[in-house]
Amino acid sequence: MHPPTFNFTTSLAQSGNGQSIINYRKNQIVFSQGDPADAVFYVRKGKLKATMVSDRGKEAVTSLFGPDEFFGEACMAGQTQRLVTVSAMMDAVVVRIAKPEMVRLVHEQSAFSDMFMTHILNRTIRVEADLIDQLFNSSERRLARLLLLLANYGGEGKPEPIIAKISQETLAEMIGTTRSRVSFFMNRFRKLGFVSYNGHIEVHKSLLNLVLHEHPHIRPERAREALSADMSDIGSGAVIVSASEVENTAEHRRQRRL
Repeated sequence: MHPPTFNFTTSLAQSGNGQSIINYRKNQIVFSQGDPADAVFYVRKGKLKATMVSDRGKEAVTSLFGPDEFFGEACMAGQTQRLVTVSAMMDAVVVRIAKPEMVRLVHEQSAFSDMFMTHILNRTIRVEADLIDQLFNSSERRLARLLLLLANYGGEGKPEPIIAKISQETLAEMIGTTRSRVSFFMNRFRKLGFVSYNGHIEVHKSLLNLVLHEHPHIRPERAREALSADMSDIGSGAVIVSASEVENTAEHRRQRRL
């Protein structure tokens, strides 16, 4: 299902200072971690990345944003400071929408509201898929999936096999492994004909076979049973203990009755 279209050009002409189109050069920062969260952004062209730095100085890439995607929308849910830094991976064109204007658009423009809701749902599905990917899949498959996502396979619109220049360090940060492992997998993908690169990465459709072949299978009945058991424990205030602890408790009760 394609999301409803919304004409930002018309909206910009009508809304005054609430919206603005900004051109960003490669590596230019849109906002930094800790900045006030007072606007939502919409990507019209290019790709951007979100990074986070921990208290110990470790940096990780948390998200990538492409055309027709929003970012910074957490301010709509009460976030007051940015948790990540967003910067352009290539020259990009972004629409900045101040929070009050964003609220107005959501309430008054049904096409915009539908488009934004579609984005929120897609982002939720993506986060869930990322979590499953991280928990159950090998680092090789995580890399394959990431490359396919970067090339827009399975997304709205046509695939874009040629990916903007992205370092192996960035790829490693995104899938939770080391640069040496990414280098090993990329060389393997190239030998198998899944990718080719000469200054940029070109993803071939054949890479889908690796992802589909290793897709994790979760039995619905097992999932329901596990969830039911977990909820039962939570509802009754039960505490999980070992078998030996249960036996000791039973023996203690018998001794008291004697």
